[in-house]
Amino acid sequence: MKKRIVLGLVAVIALAGLLAACGDDDDMGMDHSGDDSSETTGTAAADADFNDADVDFAQGMIPHHQQAVQMADHAEGRAESPEVIDLAERIKAAQDPEIELMTGWLEQWGQEVAEGMGHSDMAGMMSDDDMTMLEEASGAEFDEMFLTMMIEHHEGAIEQAETELDDGQNAEAKELAQTIIDAQQAEIEEMQGLLDAA
Repeated sequence: MKKRIVLGLVAVIALAGLLAACGDDDDMGMDHSGDDSSETTGTAAADADFNDADVDFAQGMIPHHQQAVQMADHAEGRAESPEVIDLAERIKAAQDPEIELMTGWLEQWGQEVAEGMGHSDMAGMMSDDDMTMLEEASGAEFDEMFLTMMIEHHEGAIEQAETELDDGQNAEAKELAQTIIDAQQAEIEEMQGLLDAA
């Protein structure tokens, strides 16, 4: 009889231990679930720093800026107007650092950095023929061609920047987009004034 009681107590203690262990496992499972949820939230928060529109903006604006810098390079030794020469230098001084900035973003985001100026279908981009004509011009002809082309080029950049403001998510990218709009709109007015005065 005593033996049965002892065995019964052992069984009850073992069962209680087993239930407690299962409870711990469940608790651990819940804790793990909570951890996974936190990790997911953390990843989502990191991903929320940029979206597809931010990537498109940077990937598109880099070659766009590169072409503007190339156009500005052509002014050296070809432009006649001191105002055009000064404008070309300011365009290079503004857009070279912006290229580096956007390249850094894409690298941080793990996105492809475009090589060369292959986005020829983008708004405001000059064709190869346009660039050849600009390179072959000089004097007053260069000045007029440069100003006319750069106005169109700037208008394309503003269009892309406005899209970024509407659809982008990254605060720095949106800030740069607004900077581009403000600076290039002012330059368009300046260039139009030079054309009108010619």
